[in-house]
Parts: sequence; structure tokens; C-alpha cells
Amino acid sequence: MRLHLVLHGSSDLDRRTVGTRRPRRGTAVLTAVAEAPSRDHAPGDPSTGHAAPPAAAPDPSGIGVVAVRRITTSSLTLSAAELAERVGHPAALPRLTPLQSGLAAASRHDVHIERVWPMRSPSTGVLGESSSASSQSDRRGTPPARPGPAEGLRMSQAFPHEPVMATEVIDLLSAVPDGLVLDATLGGAGHARALLEASPGIRLLGIDRDPIAVAAATGELAKFGDRAVIRRSRFDSLGDVVRQVQDELGTPADQRGLTGVLFDLGVSSPQLDVAERGFSYRRDAPLDMRMDPTVGRTGADVVNESSEDVLVELFADNGETRFARRIARSIIAARPITTTGQLADIVREAIPAATRRTGGHPARRVFQAIRIAVNEELDQLQTGLDAALGLLRPGGRCVVISYHSGEDRMVKATFTRAVTDDCHCPPGLPCVCGADPQFRLVHRGSRRPSEDEVARNHRSEAARLRVVEHLPVAAPGVSRNGEVA
Repeated sequence: MRLHLVLHGSSDLDRRTVGTRRPRRGTAVLTAVAEAPSRDHAPGDPSTGHAAPPAAAPDPSGIGVVAVRRITTSSLTLSAAELAERVGHPAALPRLTPLQSGLAAASRHDVHIERVWPMRSPSTGVLGESSSASSQSDRRGTPPARPGPAEGLRMSQAFPHEPVMATEVIDLLSAVPDGLVLDATLGGAGHARALLEASPGIRLLGIDRDPIAVAAATGELAKFGDRAVIRRSRFDSLGDVVRQVQDELGTPADQRGLTGVLFDLGVSSPQLDVAERGFSYRRDAPLDMRMDPTVGRTGADVVNESSEDVLVELFADNGETRFARRIARSIIAARPITTTGQLADIVREAIPAATRRTGGHPARRVFQAIRIAVNEELDQLQTGLDAALGLLRPGGRCVVISYHSGEDRMVKATFTRAVTDDCHCPPGLPCVCGADPQFRLVHRGSRRPSEDEVARNHRSEAARLRVVEHLPVAAPGVSRNGEVA
């Protein structure tokens, strides 16, 4: 735990008012690193090579002591022994957790804690998001929005993600024949892990364009060995990826294709929660929004380079019809826009106050529209859906979870064409156009998450699940609907 301390002299201490927020004139502003000793070995044990125990200060409240490893000021550095001598405390060091050490420091009568930054542990070589610690020696005030060096240590930034409608997905895809199942939006591998655990006979191919997600999923699925294959790719290239992987695996020609496909569309929770990705209107950060942060246009490029009419059409297509032009004009007047905070404020001011009071955050639809444009999500979705249905083997299923009305309309239209073979004959009359449908809807309409799931994970509320199945091969003399030919 890193503490910014103010050590008061004895003359000043007698006059100090409890709760003072600034050190009095002439007092020493110190930076201390307070740590608990190892749980496995006592400090100073020759067998471990640990250093001698640092100085400690007793806790008047009886909680414990503060283990102070280093004290520095702008003009001098005090060793643990010197600190103990100056403060007048013994150098005993009981075993304490960092939290106990911090609480003990807070109770010291001669120490004022000006800032506290809790540090995550263990460090694994990656710096955490802006809300985590960055133990920079000159750091003061609010933690910075962008990551920085952490004195030789890096914090762990995971890719946690609760899969939406996981039970429904497992039930639907557990019924498919053994073979290769594609998770076209791998993310944190929540769905993928559940599918591999539920169906021992399948092998899973997971693809994602986000390099952070790919790295996280690789570690998450390592325990499944060669049953899990991961590739970094956009899902509009899934056809090429599937063929390459099955070539590498030596899959026989009669077993090529997919027995299951899952699309979990939209942005994942980790992408929203990490401010530096630029997806969230609730956190100020560079206006990026790229799912693959290494290529393509950023959100800033879209808002600063698009014409008014292009912005109006973009916002209207994503549900912001009423104030689309007002927002577009406000954006153009405020250019250049470089951060999410700037854009969110501009959108908020462009919408009348009475409207802002209802319907959620006023920038929600605008941010969604820009994200979809940056990542070309609808164009990729149509290509990916067509390729997935073309690779689906008899008895296989394609499951799609969408969170946006434009995505859901596209999925519905694609599945309708598949189950009718694009037949245009009047409903209720015999087909005379020669259509031969190869697919069926597993259930009509879309399915919604349960109330319990929505209460547990509010981001699942907008989810809509649709599923289509490639009709199994009929036995000789029997039609696809089971009737004798």
C-alpha cells in the first residue's frame, strides 16, 4: 500500500488540530511505502535472503502497526532505524496485511494521510485500468486516465466477462452433432468455456479481432488443450479461417464445415469498463472505439471528418432520429473533438433539458452509432452470417445474440431468407417458384434473457437471441418433414 504522509514535529504536533487536511508550515511531507511481511517467511530470515525488518509504529487503537519500509522527503532519506529513533517507536514488526497497516497508519496521532492508493497484487506485467494503482514516485491527486509506468511493477488487467444467456446457448448447441463449433465473437471465452465443458465431443474454434480478448481467451481455454483453437480475425473472414484450421487439423472432406455457430454481437463489458478503449460515455478518455486498436479509423476520425448529412444519417439509423441534426451541428461547431468526455458533453447540451431527464444517458445512442461505424459492424455481420450458414452441416445450428435493433433486423431477415429459400409465393398457398428450404427456425421470434439474469447483469437487458437449424439429411423415401415420399 502506498501512503502519502505528513510527519509533524513535536512542537507542531501539540498545536495540531485533528482532521487538518494540509500540513502546517515547516512540517515534513513524506512518502512512505507500507508493507506487510511475507506470509511464508519472517523478514530477516537468512534462509530467504530477506532484508532485516523495517521500522514499525504502534497503533494506539490496538489494530496493529505500520510497517514502514522507506521514508523520503525532498531533502533527505531516513532509514527504518533512523525513523524509529526520530519518532521514538520500537522496531518490532508483527505480521500484518497491507490493509491492517493502512488502518494503523490512519490512527497515528502524528501522521496525516493525504492520499492513499491501494495496489493490486500480484503484479503480472500488465498495468491495470485507470482506477487501479500506479505507484509513481511523484504522483499526487486523482489517478491519471491513461496507464503509466509503476516503478518496475505492472498491474494485472484481466478480461472478465459474464456471458449473456449462457444457459440458453448451451441448451441450443448441446443438441448439435459432434464436430467443430465456431464462436465468432470469442471475447473473454465465457460462452466457449461453458460449451467445451458441456459437450465433450465438440472442438471449438474461437475468433476475435481484439488482441486483448484473444490473449485472455488463450489463457482461459488452455486447460482444454487441442479441443480449443483460437485465431485473431474479424468474423467477416470466418470462412477463410475455418478452411485454414480444418486444413491444419486434417479434417476429412465429408466432415468439413461447422456443427454450431455462435455470434454474441456488440461490445463486451471489459471494452466498456476500460476507459482507455474509448467506448464509454461515462468516462473521459481518448475517443477511440476500435475493437482492434491497431488498425482502422478511430471515433475521433468519424466525428471530425464526416459531413453533417453523414452524421445525421448515422445517428438516425441508430435510433437518435428526433435530435440527429441538432447533435450533428453541435459536433461540427465544436470540432476538433478528441475525447469521450467532450463528445458526451456536446451531445448532452444539444438535447433539450426536458428530454435529458428521461430515457437514460442522452449520449448512449450517439456513442453506439459511432462505434458501429468505426468497426463496420453491420457490414461485417451480413458477410459473417452468410458465410456461417453456408458452412453449417446438416443438424447444425446458428445462434445469434444481438443488442441493437439494426443488428436484430438483419439477423431476422437473413434467417427468414434461409428458412424460405427466399420464396415469394403467397403465404398459405403451394410453392410454385421451386424454392427448397434447407433450414428451419428452432423457435419463432426472438428469446429474451430471464428476469433473474437482467437483475444480475443489467447489460443483458437489450439481448435478443435467434437460432436457426440446418435440416438433417432425410432418410431415403422420407421427406424433410418426416412424411413418406
